[in-house]
Amino acid sequence: MDSLFDQSALQTLADRLIKAARAAGADAADAVAMRSVSQSVDVRDGAVEESQRAEGNDVGLRVMVGKKQAVVSTNDLSSDGVNALAERAVAMARVAPEDRYAGLADQDLLAKSFPDLDLIDRELPDTAALEAMARRAEEAGRAVKGVTKSGGAGASVGIGGMVLVTSHGFSGSYLGSRHSVSMQAIAGEGTGMETDYDFSSALHATDLDDPEKIGRTAGEKAVARLNPRKVSTRKVPVVFDWSIAGSIVGHLVSAINGSAIARKTSFLKDKMGERLFAAGINIIDDPLRKRGLRSRPFDAEGVAGKRMALIEDGVLKTWILDSATGRELGLATTGHAGRSASSTPSPSPTNLHLEAGKLSPEELIKDIDEGFYVTDLIGSGANMVTGDYSRGAAGFWIEKGQRTYPVSEVTIAGHMLDMFRTVTPANNLRFRYGTNAPTVRLEGLTIAGV
Repeated sequence: MDSLFDQSALQTLADRLIKAARAAGADAADAVAMRSVSQSVDVRDGAVEESQRAEGNDVGLRVMVGKKQAVVSTNDLSSDGVNALAERAVAMARVAPEDRYAGLADQDLLAKSFPDLDLIDRELPDTAALEAMARRAEEAGRAVKGVTKSGGAGASVGIGGMVLVTSHGFSGSYLGSRHSVSMQAIAGEGTGMETDYDFSSALHATDLDDPEKIGRTAGEKAVARLNPRKVSTRKVPVVFDWSIAGSIVGHLVSAINGSAIARKTSFLKDKMGERLFAAGINIIDDPLRKRGLRSRPFDAEGVAGKRMALIEDGVLKTWILDSATGRELGLATTGHAGRSASSTPSPSPTNLHLEAGKLSPEELIKDIDEGFYVTDLIGSGANMVTGDYSRGAAGFWIEKGQRTYPVSEVTIAGHMLDMFRTVTPANNLRFRYGTNAPTVRLEGLTIAGV
């Protein structure tokens, strides 16, 4: 078991790749070595449906010859191939087109120390324990009155991490674990069936919700969706349940990604420094949150991570940048480089959250005479170029400040700038996903129904 947590061989390999790249003629280079181990068990109707285990290490080498760059990757970790891999990368770079923004991160920005973010749980469950968790979740879901079938339950565990070495002196590594449990329940019969699910994911097993809670919640959510009604087209306040409200943050972050800004393909490309949300609204990216699902001590270029406000008091304060998009925009990287073994770095967020407000979810809706409480979103109809928003949705109708009957087969539509301006967060923020938000209220969206 201890060998799974030992990255010393990957560290040695990355060091050798850098030396080989310089010897082959690279002006600069970085090497990443990535470990991935996963194990999962799925059950349905009390029987194991699938059990899987996968282990793999991948290495990637990026080399620069002048302003030309190339990336090669392999999962063959034999020492014999190091020189050949480096020579191939340099040969590819020499014939690549010039990229004036390519290059390693500025040395002054590199991480000098690595905080302990408590990312690894060394007590990993075996196959029998995973099967038992999945069975407990399924049994709890099937026991809910009104649940007629199981859509299956599962439990999984894995570890993943990276080693990064650069030719300008950076060397670092980190490793994290991940546990999860899920259950899908089906309620009703025939054409009147409804389904819903619940899951929990955490770096440490002790932070997981109990399997029984996951199954029970999945069952209760499925039963609550039975006998949905349709509603006529109208404009009403819309409330996003906390479980899906993070999608609004996700759309914002996609629109302020440096790649989209540099290509001028974002509806927010000219909005830096402008008020997008109401005063008091803050949206945070924090790679250093302990036990965060996307926490890391440095980014994929070795740049130190730091907590930063993307939206501060309602105002857009920054783009999400890596070194290349930063140079293209005349800015410094924000430490948001991500990459796979086979790709160049590109901007990607870490732990995101919309800060909580002061009202409870019940207080948030109590003055709504008619409105829509959304618990499920369908499709990906958010246009990052124009800002137009249109997604299928299901949930519950709000009447006189109370959630009432279930509603399905409707579309909610508007423009994201208008949506951002009217966001009112509740006080029930939970750190359960990579992107988190409390329940939020939005004004004036169009509900397209019958």
